Amino acid sequence: MPNVRPLNENKYHMSKDRYDELRSRCYQYWEWRKELAYLTDTVKAIQYGVEGKGSQPQGSATEQLVIRRMELEEKIKIVEQTAIETDSENYKWILKGVTQKKKIKELEIEGMPLSRSLYYEKKRLFYANLNKRMY
Repeated sequence: MPNVRPLNENKYHMSKDRYDELRSRCYQYWEWRKELAYLTDTVKAIQYGVEGKGSQPQGSATEQLVIRRMELEEKIKIVEQTAIETDSENYKWILKGVTQKKKIKELEIEGMPLSRSLYYEKKRLFYANLNKRMY
């Protein structure tokens, strides 16, 4: 990913590949929220032959829906709680920066109160905290 400065591996105990993985997961945040908002209907076309011989039963459509919604809620919660844990006063700005690919200039135009250096430090801390939470 060009123009992205990797974290200091020794300071944050995270490889470049892990950092890239966490960034990619955060970019999915809005997809998860959108899917959660619209994932309410259990009515789907009947799928014949989905369960193979010896496979586990897939459960009802309602069970599958509930499980998927719980997975999405957990993913969203992890990202949001990590942002709050990183900076409870400015977590919304951190969340915008890590989930919307917003540049620092865009956040400043929108009224972000943090200085550039403080914002970048909080962003790095966010990824370090997310790394701890995820594994």
